[in-house]
Order: sequence, then structure tokens, then C-alpha cells
Amino acid sequence: MLGPTNTGKTHLALERMLLHRTGMIGLPLRLLAREVYERLVARAGEGAVALITGEEKIKPSTARYYVCTVEAMPMDRAVHFLAVDEVQLAAHRTRGHVFTDRLLHARGVDETLFLGSDTIAPALEQLLPGVQISAQPRLSELRHRGHVKLRAVPKRSAVVAFSAEQVYAHAERLRARHGGCALVLGALSPRTRNAQVELYQSGAVDHLVATDAIGMGLNMDITHVAFADRSKFDGRNHRPLGDAELAQIAGRAGRHTREGTFGTTGGCPPLRPETIEALEAHRFPPIPRLWWRNPQLDFSSPEALLASLEARAPHRMLRRMADAEDHRTLTALLDLAEVRARLGSEADLRLLWEVAQIPDYRKTLTSQHAELLAEVYALLTDEGALSYSWIAERLDRLDRNQGDLDALMTRIAYVRTWAYVSHRADWNEDPSGAQQQAHAIEDRLSDALHDKLTARFVDHAIAVSVPGLTLPRAEVLEDGGIHVAGVERGRLAGLELVKAGEGSAAEPVRRAAIDALRDRVRALCDDDDEAFAITRTGELRWRDTPVATLQPGDVLARPRIRLRHFPELDSLSVAAVGDRLRRLTEAKVGTLIGSLWRRPGRQLPPLGLDVLLALERGLGTAEIDEVTHALEALDRGDRNRLARLDVRIGCRVLYLPGALKPAARALRATLWRVHHGEAPALPADGATCVEVQGPSNFYLSIGFPTSGGYAVRADVLERVYALARRLGRAGPFGLPPEVPSWLGSDREIAGRVLDGLGYQRVDLSPEPRFVPPPPRRDRPSRSPRRR
Repeated sequence: MLGPTNTGKTHLALERMLLHRTGMIGLPLRLLAREVYERLVARAGEGAVALITGEEKIKPSTARYYVCTVEAMPMDRAVHFLAVDEVQLAAHRTRGHVFTDRLLHARGVDETLFLGSDTIAPALEQLLPGVQISAQPRLSELRHRGHVKLRAVPKRSAVVAFSAEQVYAHAERLRARHGGCALVLGALSPRTRNAQVELYQSGAVDHLVATDAIGMGLNMDITHVAFADRSKFDGRNHRPLGDAELAQIAGRAGRHTREGTFGTTGGCPPLRPETIEALEAHRFPPIPRLWWRNPQLDFSSPEALLASLEARAPHRMLRRMADAEDHRTLTALLDLAEVRARLGSEADLRLLWEVAQIPDYRKTLTSQHAELLAEVYALLTDEGALSYSWIAERLDRLDRNQGDLDALMTRIAYVRTWAYVSHRADWNEDPSGAQQQAHAIEDRLSDALHDKLTARFVDHAIAVSVPGLTLPRAEVLEDGGIHVAGVERGRLAGLELVKAGEGSAAEPVRRAAIDALRDRVRALCDDDDEAFAITRTGELRWRDTPVATLQPGDVLARPRIRLRHFPELDSLSVAAVGDRLRRLTEAKVGTLIGSLWRRPGRQLPPLGLDVLLALERGLGTAEIDEVTHALEALDRGDRNRLARLDVRIGCRVLYLPGALKPAARALRATLWRVHHGEAPALPADGATCVEVQGPSNFYLSIGFPTSGGYAVRADVLERVYALARRLGRAGPFGLPPEVPSWLGSDREIAGRVLDGLGYQRVDLSPEPRFVPPPPRRDRPSRSPRRR
């Protein structure tokens, strides 16, 4: 039974199933499975219906109908009727091989029904000869409405985005404009999702913000779907959604015979005309191939198991799935010596494969997930079962309802992992006890999550009408203290909430912090540059409060900025602060090297630009040897342009005089420190020569090139070198008295500096003499070349 959304396919399948003595339906989402389970319980009675998902199993002994997620379908149970919903997901990159397996092998004794988009019809006809395809027309029309500004999105609309950050940002704007909204994300538990849906369905709020989690089976009173984005991260890549995927979501609008509309909002670009036509007419190209994995696995050895998982697909319509999550996890487990040591039999390898199939609900890195599963496998092989105390201890760590939305959803994901493990009765010492504890903790976390969602995204005047939810008021004082009922329960510093409220004060403090931070963001963005400072450690301070830190960039002159802000501050505010601090940093660095990019610099030939880039890399100083070839190629006009940019071309270094001042030197040291780490002490103000006590590139970057173990200010070093060159034309010479004076040093240090410049010291009586170095032909002439 194939067709677009809102064709009543799932409803018809359930009606067909109830006509049979026994039946089973596989659904794509845990949330949808729970919804269908509750519908069937209302029709057939609690004792007649079982629910089987990875984390939840309700199996009455008298059950006749089984509602499952597709992955959890018990394939060894014979039923008279069997259905699989959304079978077009056989083309899904990460889950498709499971749906393909059900298409090829799941059958009811009397009737089998596959439900989904008609894009899969050609594949079914090739893979299942004799299959009968019934096309179901959409019950209502779906029309394009165009682009609507977020503030003008009509009532009973769903705004769709594809990341939690986007969902929160749009929800905040809808709350400010319309008083509130409900949220639906895939990471919500069924209990939280149902509470949020009820908030919307009851009419307490008129808007819904959701991810593509609403695209399958969630039937709500939605008249318009507004896409705030058209691309998503699919677990591997960030990619645009295809037309069929957009249609799956847009089809949530206009249920039964009521017309629905779709369009774009916010920063989402308009839909292409061909996309609009495809969505309105429900016409999409057929799915070319389905993902497949070999179901006949070889457990004779680890290598044989891996090889069987990578077996070639048996049909041209099938594409081999070689890197599913459980496959990657198995490979990671087999790389662990402690796991390999426990593989003594085929039964041990089968157990390891079952453990590898524990889903990574937390979406951690494979290595982290593998470490947890290795611990589970070790206990199962050594002890034979997981003790209740071991699981209970891990669940107890999660039984806390403090923290923000992401913290609560992360804890719920952890609980889901232990719920999955607890429902493996053959693995557990006390499966019932672990299941009850996991269920109770998930309920408590779910209730807390719903309360926080409602408190954050629904105005107080509306929230008070939600049963059981009370919101005390909070006040932010000028010093940053956040008071509830006259008592400080939180504190702001800069753009951070450094002290968060607890208990009943947590949400009022958080909401007050967000409102106050928005005001601070406006003030920060409007403030003058004089209100900001960059400390020696690279900390950006606004009115003496840290708001960001500089991080290493591609070059010293272009550091990155890492904001220090409350994570729940909306993305527009974060972007505004980031833009203001970038402009500030560019202005500060511009005091060092900004002259390089004035108009004369833009008129230089490519080799002239090489000179400017060398000076930029050195924050205003560069060694002549680095740009010799470029300087030789410049004519008089080019050199004049460099002079107009304040570039001084010496015999040893190029430099910008303004970048040698003490304040500029301090900023240069900070930028070097941000990029390289701890730096030596800066020369004192007025010092022109100091002993080298660190990397030579540090001293060059602050305008003090090194010579003879000493760092000398660039302009002074050039004066010393020019004098030595002039005296050396007549042969060996004594130490000029001006040199120690210029360097602020004794004669010994002055002699070492000359040594470093290539003037060899010869000890003669009554005083040392300095022999000039042989002339170098590769140095550029200081005078402009004539052409």
C-alpha cells in the first residue's frame, strides 16, 4: 500500500490487523510505536497488545497484536498479519539494511502489508515478483504558500529546523512574538513528546517548532509547515534534503480532508519551482537502490564474521551496507585485547555480536561506546549475567533533574541505553528491577524536561494555565545578582551565568538571565572600542569583564575568537557579539599593521604583496632574507609605495616604525603568546637591547631581531649595521662609542651584537678590531632600482 502522506495508510493497516487473530506491525520510530500501541490498547484492550522497542517491552501473556520498531520486530514469531510502515526507508543510509531485510524476509501467515512512499514501487516489483501494489491517494490537497516571515507565521503552524540550536532559536522568537510554542525533537522521550504535543493540541499554544521527527506518523492539527532550513546533518554529512524528504515533512499539514500549505521562513532560501511542483503533485523519482546486509552470518571466527558482514549484495537493486553502526562497533571491540582474550567459542562470538548491537543512543564516538560495551561483555562472559546492583549504580548517577535542556536529554539518552540492556532478560540477574528503575528515572527526567521546555518557551501568563507548573519571578540587579523572592539565587558575569539557580528557582533564574543577557549584548555591540581590552594572556574584556578569549588562527595577525557565553543565549545574539569582537580585534591588530593594506599597497605587483604578507606574518617586522627576491624585483615606484605605507627597508630587516612602540609591542607579544603559548618577558619600556631568553621568532615578532645572543630593536639594529658598514669600507675598525650608547649596554655586549651581524672580532692591542664580512651579492639594494 503506497502513497504520499495523509493517505490513511497506517490507519488502514491497523484496521486490517484487527480483522486477524494475530498480527504485528513494524514502525520506524519509538515515538510512533508508542502512539500506535496506545491506539490499539484503546480498541483491543491492554492484555491483547504488546509493545516491543529497543528500550521498552510490554508483553502480556495474552497478547495477540505486536507493535514494534522495525529493528525490534521478533522475526521468529509467526502471526497471521504482518505490516511494515515507511518501507521507503530501505534507502536510508544508516537504517536502510534493516528495512530491506524486513521486505525480503518478514511475512504474515495470511497477509503481509508494506506501507510507504510510491517511490519504492519499482524496487518492490523487481525484488518481490508478484507483489500487488495498491496506490492510496492523498486525502487533502497540499499547496505552496511561499515565504513568510517568522513573526507572521500563521496559527496552527509547524516551523521545521534540523538542529537543537536552530529549534531553540526559532522557539525563542516565536515566544517573543506569539507568547509561546511547543517543541518536538527526536531526542525527546515519548512522555515528554506527548506532553509537548498536548500543549499544542490543547490550544494553549498555536505554534510548534520541530525537527524532521514530525515527518512520520505524528498526526496533529497542523495547517501550515514552514521550513526554516532545508539541509541537515545525517550522521555523516551535512546535506540538503531531497524533494521526497521535504514532502514527508510538508505532508504533516492538512490532515484528513482539510487542505494544508507549506513554504519557507526565516533565513531559508525559497523552494525551487520544480520542488514546489513535485510536492504539490506528489511526484518524485523512484528509489534507485536499497541498502542490504547479509543476514547469513558466519560465527566460526572473528574474521569470518567480518567477512560475512561484507558479503556482496545478491541483486542489482541492492547495495551492500558495509559500515553500519553495529558493524563499526564490532570492529572496535575486536581491536581491544581484553575482548579478543574472551573469544573462546562460537557462542562467545555470537554474544559479542549481540552486545555490539546495543544502540549508541548517546551519539558518542565509537571508541567511547565500545569501551562501555567491552565492560558489559566482560561481565557477561565472566559472571554470566549483569548484577542488578551494577546497573542500579549507573542508573542512580542519572537520577538528577538539574541542568539545562541538553543535559536532561543527554541523561535520558543514557537511561535509554540501560533500558535496552535491562530488557535483555537473558543478560540480567534481575531484569524486572532494572527495567522498573530505568522507567521511573526516565519518567522523572521526562517530566523535568517538559517543565523546562514549557518554562523557557511559553510565556508565564500561558504557562500558569498548564497544570502543575508554577514559575516564581526573578529579578536581575545592576551588579549581576539574580534574586528570587529577595534572595540571590544566581549571578551573571559578562555574558555567562556563573551561578545558576537550583530547585524551583532554576527556571526563573535561567529565563531572567537570558532576558538580561540580551540587554547586555545590545550594550556590548553599541559600545566604543575604548570599553574593550585585550589582556596579556589573550583574554578579551568588556568593561573589565571577560567575554571571550583569543585562539590560534592561521597567522599571528588573525586569531580566532572563542566567546564565553551562556550556552542558551540565542544564536543571533551570539553571532552579533562574535561580529563585534571580530571588528574590535581587527581594529586592534590594525594599529600594528593596518597601514600595509592602504591604497598604495593594493597597487603593488604580486611580489610586492609578498613583502606585505611577510610583514603581516611578523606583525610588522620581517627579515630581509625572507623577501630578498621580491625586493630585487621592485622598481622605484613600488619602493615609493612601500615608503608611503610606512615600510622601512633596512639592510637586515624590514619594519613598521609604529609597531615598535611599547603598547604595540605588548599587543604583539600577546598575539604571539596566543599562537605559541608562554612567552619570555617583554623588554622594558625604553630598552633597545636585551639578552635572548626564548625563541628568536618571538623577539622578531615583537620588533627585536636577534644578533649575537641579544635582541635589538629593529630601528636601532639597522643604525648599528649601517654605521658598521660605513666604517668597514676602510677595513677593520674599533668599536664605535655610539654603539654601546644606542644599545644601552656595555662594550662587551655591543661587541657581541656586531659579531652577530657578521663582523668578526680580532683581539688586538690596545682594543679589539672588527673585520667586515665578505660582501653578499644576494642582498637587495637599499636604493630603488631604475628602469
